[in-house]
Amino acid sequence: MILNGARWRKSTKSNGSGNGDCVEVADNIPGVVGVRDSKDPEGPALTFNPQGWATFVAGLKRHN
Repeated sequence: MILNGARWRKSTKSNGSGNGDCVEVADNIPGVVGVRDSKDPEGPALTFNPQGWATFVAGLKRHN
């Protein structure tokens, strides 16, 4: 599996209420950024290349 050894972290924008309604990101694996639903950590994860992820995040910041 491509995400073996991934270290998952929640967004700093997570509300901290413990309800788990956020995404988690793993960016410690060279060439891959993983994204998953924090409510389903054993479920599917999306993968991006680092440039694709940076483009996605930049687009979110422009629209936030």
